[in-house]
Amino acid sequence: MIRTRRTWLAALGLALVLLPGAAGAQRAQAAPQPDEAAPQPAAAAGSAPAPVGPDPPGEPAPDPPVPDYEIVGVTVPAGQRRQLDWRVSESFAGTALPVPLHVIHGRRPGRTLCLTGGIHGDELNGVEIVRRAAASIEPNDLTGTVLAAPIVNLHGFQRSSRYMPDRRDLNRFFPGRPTGSSASRVAYAFFGSVIARCDVLVDFHTGSFHRINLPHVRGDLQRSDVVVLALAMGEKTVMHGVGASGTLRRAAVDAGIPAITYEVGEPMQLREPEIALGTARVRTLLGRLGMTALAEDEIEPPEIFVRSRWVRVEDGGIMIARVEIGDRVKVGDVLATVTNPISSHSRELRSPYAGRVVGRAVNQVVIPGFAAIHIGLAVPPETPPEPQTGEEADEPIDDIQAPETEERPE
Repeated sequence: MIRTRRTWLAALGLALVLLPGAAGAQRAQAAPQPDEAAPQPAAAAGSAPAPVGPDPPGEPAPDPPVPDYEIVGVTVPAGQRRQLDWRVSESFAGTALPVPLHVIHGRRPGRTLCLTGGIHGDELNGVEIVRRAAASIEPNDLTGTVLAAPIVNLHGFQRSSRYMPDRRDLNRFFPGRPTGSSASRVAYAFFGSVIARCDVLVDFHTGSFHRINLPHVRGDLQRSDVVVLALAMGEKTVMHGVGASGTLRRAAVDAGIPAITYEVGEPMQLREPEIALGTARVRTLLGRLGMTALAEDEIEPPEIFVRSRWVRVEDGGIMIARVEIGDRVKVGDVLATVTNPISSHSRELRSPYAGRVVGRAVNQVVIPGFAAIHIGLAVPPETPPEPQTGEEADEPIDDIQAPETEERPE
């Protein structure tokens, strides 16, 4: 227990130390070093004269040219962008389904940032955040490369569905198998062709099944590289979560790629304030990673939740929430009321925890056991995370569709 606590504190401390350094890296890189900018000393008597060249002494040599970026058989020169059609699957009619992939290749060498949205076809905020963020990046001002896939699950997006046509959840099959189900094959192709090229990954999501999420970053905060990435996003709320087996984030981290999810809003809704916020967070991330000019480098410590719980209703009926996302609650506070529409009997759902509402179901008809309110628990950030179960997961355990045994990722 002592070792776990120290490791957890070390990860947080390392992130807070590294982020300011990363924020200032671009300025430090641009500033001339003393041995670069200072004039060269005069040659000693009797020594050979310094060679005379067209450039004045001490001027740094020009940067070597940035090589072209090649992906899915397409070459993208430095300082340019391309929208590619990544063909990974077919419709029932046998026609190809081209998934859009934006490649923005900068003028200067650097890391590759991947942005993904639409893994669940009904989560529209993420689709527009990724599309809008990619469109706003100027290749000539970019260091490194950005790969942006706004709609990974085109099958589900075209049908306004969370799932693949076979009712499988694509975000439970990464990194996939080449001979598995349709979802597993798409996951395998996308992971191998795109995600394996990433140095860091941000996957955009909303709440699921008529639930809405407070804007927040979620990641495995027991890993220092993930903590650094989570804080670099600049979001005010950060939550710990290892991620369910088969999720893109979990598979990426297992492959050594720091990855987080950015949660904002609810499915089947396009909310301009949420989209604008998510797009701004991408700009902050690019600046703090040293990939674009840094607009600001002041780091506001986020509120960190290492534990969370879903509160479930005990009665069926019409649920009306009495709290909103972002509200702070104490033990005993009323979270919602559930009313039987036939008998008019009403019962209050009270909070067994103190903390903050990070997600809630929209007002709807519910049955006993329905996960209604998601609360980030008010515990010290240095508290070691618990082994993750459904009650602390991104989604309630009864809404998680696990892959069939023969379809589990290898």
